Amino acid sequence: MNQLALRVAAIRYEAQRIHTFELRLPEGGELPPFDAGAHVNVHLGNGLARSYSLTNAPSQRDCYVIGVNLDRKSRGGSAYMHDKVRVGDMLTVSPPANNFPLMENAPHSVLIAGGIGITPLRSMVYRLEELNRSWELIYCFRQRHHAAFVEELEALGRSKGRRTRFYFDGDAGGRRFELHGAFDNQPENTHFYCCGPTSMLSAFETAAKGIEPARIHVEHFAGRQASDETATQGGFKVRLAASGRVLDVAPGQSILDVVLGTGVRVSYSCKEGICGSCETRVIDGTPEHLDLVLSERQQQANDRMMICCSRSKSAELVLDL
Repeated sequence: MNQLALRVAAIRYEAQRIHTFELRLPEGGELPPFDAGAHVNVHLGNGLARSYSLTNAPSQRDCYVIGVNLDRKSRGGSAYMHDKVRVGDMLTVSPPANNFPLMENAPHSVLIAGGIGITPLRSMVYRLEELNRSWELIYCFRQRHHAAFVEELEALGRSKGRRTRFYFDGDAGGRRFELHGAFDNQPENTHFYCCGPTSMLSAFETAAKGIEPARIHVEHFAGRQASDETATQGGFKVRLAASGRVLDVAPGQSILDVVLGTGVRVSYSCKEGICGSCETRVIDGTPEHLDLVLSERQQQANDRMMICCSRSKSAELVLDL
């Protein structure tokens, strides 16, 4: 699907270091639909592209709203959005994609957010309200003044009789949420969602051991670390099916960077294996999957891979490029 040229219609301060950006068509009108949990890739003027979750209600068809946390370790994405983007600017944005879908028919949903991980879960809350489904939200942050949408979500929790719990362990008298408690005394067939920093997701997945995997859903904001053995070990060859050209991928290089270096155009965004933009069909060979997008079953099929981070178990890969 073609990229969208969207205007920045509004920028709002939501919390310290967090702004939301409202994106609309310049001529107005409806945008391509999205489901709760979806993200878009935003192409920035500094040559970067970054994935951001849509945080508004899916029923709001005339705009996309993304939340951007100014990361102290920004690699150029969040700093550019905060420092350079202004109301009225035009941005190139991909149509929505969803690696973190909401199971809308679940009898009850438990949503657990850490930091800026609240953005896709806020959209899920809106959608669950529209469906009149049972939900509860657990929102964790170091300090309250760094957390976005708190007053709004508190008010929604009170007015609808839903459960909203906030944990700000960096504030005086604050306490840390113990993730294993999210699974206690829940209705049968409850679905559990978690979005936040890697440490939280690891703790969540450990606490969820014993829960049916189909009821556990996570969204990663960072890829696997380079400490994964196969991330840097061993070179291999990649054959581009369209031209027959054979490329050498050295230890420490990504397939994506090598392919881009030849002038072949490939879609990409995060370069960490978390957004799915660079998914490429594998014609022959065995990938070494290092992404956080494909399910275990999809990885075992070995018919696709994320070329930004994944490597090869075989001496050569043949890719549909």
